[in-house]
Amino acid sequence: MFKTFSSTRRATLAAAVGLAASVFAGSALPTMAQDAKPVKLGFAPWSDAEFVTKLAAKLIKDELGNEVELVQTDVAPLYQGVSRGDIDAMMMAWLPATHADYFAKVKDKVETLGTVYDGAKLGWVVPAYIPESEIASIEDLKKPEVQEKLSATIQGIDPGAGLTRLSQQAVKDYALDDYKLQISSEAGMLTTVDRAMRGEKWFVATSWSPHWMFGKYKLRYIEDPKKSLGEAEHVDILARKDLKTDNPKVAEFLSRMKLPLADLEAAMFDAQETSYDEAVAKYITDHPDQIKTWVGEEG
Repeated sequence: MFKTFSSTRRATLAAAVGLAASVFAGSALPTMAQDAKPVKLGFAPWSDAEFVTKLAAKLIKDELGNEVELVQTDVAPLYQGVSRGDIDAMMMAWLPATHADYFAKVKDKVETLGTVYDGAKLGWVVPAYIPESEIASIEDLKKPEVQEKLSATIQGIDPGAGLTRLSQQAVKDYALDDYKLQISSEAGMLTTVDRAMRGEKWFVATSWSPHWMFGKYKLRYIEDPKKSLGEAEHVDILARKDLKTDNPKVAEFLSRMKLPLADLEAAMFDAQETSYDEAVAKYITDHPDQIKTWVGEEG
């Protein structure tokens, strides 16, 4: 199928792209000039981004006949890569708030093809077994007994994530001076959540929807009355400026690709239980009409 290329947290985009060499070896490339060059899709190591990007890659290869290279790197290099034309498209622009800083720097150098899903949400979650009378809002984290049970720690994710930036602001906005925002990674956050859930221990973690963790664990968002973490967002597909001219088939396909949030979360959970390749194949089998619309085969 296709291969995913990873970079270290501090790797440059050039290094990441350099690693992304010659996927689909041995398969015949289409002869048309616009299709001869593999499409480079970039994504950060987040479960929602990985699923939608691999779903797009599978359909671009199988339905449109275009080879695909996947480039996995951090958020900032993704925006830089698309703006410079090193990456053809990315499918994880969280707007208007989460990625506002990144988007502002490149908005005149990229093109928005469409919205891949609506209703995305950022927030802090706690396990459902913590009574709401104890923690209903971020404000409640200042209670001495709550702070003690949480070990004055907020479990975070990647340092470059928009959620991390907004969480740092939330710590200031709510004067959580005695708390530590534990910056880690999505995997690190999930390990902490899994361990705590099995022991029914208290924790608060930065999170977002869509995410497969809501299919596995009973979690709830706590209120954010100051709106420090933003409100519901849309996740857009950004492309380099010339993609519509160079490869109109792929650009048009991406512009039509849109997933209902519930379908996406179910597919993401399937990917965790099996694999991304299997979950992608299952999604395609289970949503034939949706796929026909995306590839332009309606009616």
